[in-house]
Amino acid sequence: MKVKDVLINGIIKENPTFRLVLGMCPTLAVTTAAINGVAMGLAVTFVLAASNLVISLLRNFIPDKVRIPAFVVVIAAFVTIVGMLMEAFVPNLYDALGLFIPLIVVNCIILARAESFASKYNPFYSFFDGIGMGLGFTAALTILGIIREILGAGTIFGASLFAQSFEPAIIMILPPGAFITLGLLLALLNKLDQKWQQKQAKQV
Repeated sequence: MKVKDVLINGIIKENPTFRLVLGMCPTLAVTTAAINGVAMGLAVTFVLAASNLVISLLRNFIPDKVRIPAFVVVIAAFVTIVGMLMEAFVPNLYDALGLFIPLIVVNCIILARAESFASKYNPFYSFFDGIGMGLGFTAALTILGIIREILGAGTIFGASLFAQSFEPAIIMILPPGAFITLGLLLALLNKLDQKWQQKQAKQV
């Protein structure tokens, strides 16, 4: 196992949003703007990397009967830290993300990686698994946020892209816009993946 492979796995091969379709609540709710996607993604990345590291260090000391509650306690501790840091240094983003910051505790991506990876592998690889998965999640949220912000507000990261005559598609910053954008992206990625697999099969 190589660090590069662990990172690529999280970013591309098992991307939490586009491949595993996990963490849909924040994915659909906060991506009304690109900056929100970046902020949520980085917050989840921090929690993933830190909780994976600690859980891997403690994996031989946590009894199986209390494994899941112990994981949740570790995750909750880091979510509290990231929430306090965001509230102190980027209060506007903290307010924009609102309830979805504390809800990182129950984000299925984090618990899934704790159970499937950190509890089985050493701290070094577990840390980079958290980084890879977090970056994959961040990339997915940022892409969704960019598309929805451009079409729904005519801006990107708050900067105007079009003339005042531009009429944004308001639906794109509403819940239906999130489902439409995600569905189209998933369809596109599945089609590209299918073509790539066909190409690989022909080469063999």
